[in-house]
Amino acid sequence: MRLFVLMCTGLFMTLSLHAAPAPVKTVETHQPFVGYIQKLKASISAHKMGIVAEACATCGAKKIGVKIAGNRVIMIFNPHFAVRMLKASIPAGVEAPLRLYVTENKDGTAQLSYQLPSDIFAPYENDALNGMALELDQIVDKIVKKSVK
Repeated sequence: MRLFVLMCTGLFMTLSLHAAPAPVKTVETHQPFVGYIQKLKASISAHKMGIVAEACATCGAKKIGVKIAGNRVIMIFNPHFAVRMLKASIPAGVEAPLRLYVTENKDGTAQLSYQLPSDIFAPYENDALNGMALELDQIVDKIVKKSVK
């Protein structure tokens, strides 16, 4: 019985570890929404990351006749990192691509929200994945800094 309780406790602790979402960083760009999107995309490209998808809630709302503030999710990754990630952990594949969320403030400026790769991949407790995530942290940091200049 004691072994069963210990196993259940261990399982519960593991589940709670994976349940906590990564913290979200936000940056006020002080730039117009549309102009900032273009600068962000240029910065992504300059740092050798690819835009693998883009979700536009504003575009979807417009299709049904509803106007909402600018709202875009730009999903980025690089095939070299994808191969390394999957070699380290197949389950971690659900975390890619990385997401950069740009929203339009009431004054028309853009706000960027994102999670650091090291926070996203930390719950997998995998040294190779953690090392890769730290490299990605540096790239994401450079992308953000260049895009807000």
